[in-house]
Amino acid sequence: MNRLANEASAYLTSAAHQPVHWHPWSDEAFARALADDKPILLDIGAVWCHWCHVMDGESYEDPDLAAFLNERFVCIKVDRDERPDVDSRYQRAVQTLTGQGGWPLTALLTPDGEVFYGGTYFPPDGRYGRPGFRAVLERVLETFHQQRDQVAATAKQVRDHLGQALNEASRGDLSPALLSQAAEKMARLFDWRYGGFGTQPKFPHPAAVEFLLARWWDTGEPWLRELAEKTLSGMARGGVYDQIGGGFHRYSVDERWVVPHFEKMSYDNSELLKAYAHAYAALGNPLYREVAEGIVGWSFEVMCDRERGGFAASQDADVGLNDDGDYFTWTEDEARTALSAEEWEIARRRWDIYPEGEIHHDARKNVLWVARSVKALAEELQTTELQVERLIQGAEDKLRAARNKRPAPFVDRAIYVGWNAMMAEAFLDAGAALGRADCVAFALKTCERLWNEAFVPGNGMPHRVDAQGTAPGSRLPGGPWLLDDQAQAASAFLAAYEHTGDGRWLDRARELADMMLAYYLDPNGGGFFDKRDAEGAGFLTTRSKPIQDAPTPAPNSVAALVLLKLHTITDELPFLREAERSLEAFGGAAEELGLHAGAYFRALDWLLNGGCKIVVAGTTTSSSSLASESIACFRPRKAVVRKESPPVQGVEPPVALVCAGKACAAPVRAPDDLRETLETFGRRR
Repeated sequence: MNRLANEASAYLTSAAHQPVHWHPWSDEAFARALADDKPILLDIGAVWCHWCHVMDGESYEDPDLAAFLNERFVCIKVDRDERPDVDSRYQRAVQTLTGQGGWPLTALLTPDGEVFYGGTYFPPDGRYGRPGFRAVLERVLETFHQQRDQVAATAKQVRDHLGQALNEASRGDLSPALLSQAAEKMARLFDWRYGGFGTQPKFPHPAAVEFLLARWWDTGEPWLRELAEKTLSGMARGGVYDQIGGGFHRYSVDERWVVPHFEKMSYDNSELLKAYAHAYAALGNPLYREVAEGIVGWSFEVMCDRERGGFAASQDADVGLNDDGDYFTWTEDEARTALSAEEWEIARRRWDIYPEGEIHHDARKNVLWVARSVKALAEELQTTELQVERLIQGAEDKLRAARNKRPAPFVDRAIYVGWNAMMAEAFLDAGAALGRADCVAFALKTCERLWNEAFVPGNGMPHRVDAQGTAPGSRLPGGPWLLDDQAQAASAFLAAYEHTGDGRWLDRARELADMMLAYYLDPNGGGFFDKRDAEGAGFLTTRSKPIQDAPTPAPNSVAALVLLKLHTITDELPFLREAERSLEAFGGAAEELGLHAGAYFRALDWLLNGGCKIVVAGTTTSSSSLASESIACFRPRKAVVRKESPPVQGVEPPVALVCAGKACAAPVRAPDDLRETLETFGRRR
């Protein structure tokens, strides 16, 4: 066992048996490199990353290569989920040199942590048109020892560029035109045939979809709705959505949404659950409800800690090095054997199951995707739609049961604060839209766990809840303490306040907002830094101020949304002023951001168009139906405030008052009247 054996990360412990003398990211590793004057091999990956495990098996488990590495390099292995601050900096650095990044990230560093060579996956020999890893390492060593001036010059160029690239702020004026330009920019990238943006690979971009839905609600322009609907429907029918088990894979390698990278991430599914729940509330499409229920079902079955609260981080794509999504895919014989003859005739047409499938490493394997609608199948087979639906459901149940007998991909049970907060908030939103009290209850349990087991008074939230249930300050000295975890937890706590009316959640959100303003705010340029300080080894001293969604919502955008919602709830102007100042810090870059900053434009939309405040007064019992309607009804930029029994504008409770812009609607008592008010009052179209 090497030094990784006692680490908490599942990715790091999976490499503990390797003959490479790995160091975790630590001052000790850099001190050794400086003392021995050796270059550093930095490997950044994740437990869900297929090619990370391939490179581990091909190279890092090779005793001869390991001996070479141990003699000539100091080797550091990093889990990108555990240390997103390290990953984001070294990804940008390698992209500066090569124009591309990804995982595994293979970076060669000077002893003080500066990049002078890098790439992603290197095969042991010259396959795939890539240079062999041993040959690369030998050239790197030769350059490091014999051309130090060149190494220093390259490292300086990368460092100088990194300082500019990591600060995405560019101050500029804010105007409604920026919102229109952002939507138009997204439309120019839109795939009108299959939905989504770009060609291939194709990523979901749920923050952009949410922004477009809000723009449609405000303007009534049908093309905005079409962009959102076609994207959500295309993903829902594709193989990127697990048609049998629910939940979304990470992205699609093709433009049709058919063949995915099979890992499932909690952070992808949380934002997609919000998008589908909100779209169902806004548009009433039963497909969106079905997909939202599927994400919830997969989460409860695979990801949730039912006893304590909390969501796992990810589910792997595969169970072995020669496997690529085999758990999730089907040969024709496998599917036929699991089903009755009648179910098989429906299933093969419904999900496009044929002798030749879509998987490159095994052409017999099929990704299940919706090739024919229920109506088309009924017409094709001359039966009723009800009978088709019955057979599809039976086939789903049997295929799921058959799949459950296979060895299942590994689930990383790490509890990351920001990702858990995102899932908790998504479950709260889905609970309202779907009428699922169990989702709300589990989300609140998760929020309580985050507060009780992670929050450190005077410091806020660390990145991870320790596996033993204690904050990891002693195990991870100094952090990482990241803006994203503070902002996402504050956002989830505000949602918990709206659902419960419990003022403790509002207080907790305010406390985290205070932490953001005290420790992460740039007092000179505006906006927030991604981590609490500029300390640490290597590029951790380089400040980063991110605004692009990559792929989770940019923490600066989430922080601004938290401040704006706090202002809407409390009417306290300092929250509004800090949100405006933060958004202005990126205003000069906004015109170029478009698709990759959907969360920023959601915050800008809130700032420019104002929040909608819904005050629900009454006892918890008497006002519950009004409160539920307030939360379930789709309306952009809303915040729900619960008040215990006081009258509203002279009207005795239970009663609800809706205020938008600088006006308030007449108080209402009935849920149906409240829904009508929310759908119409202050709407500009």
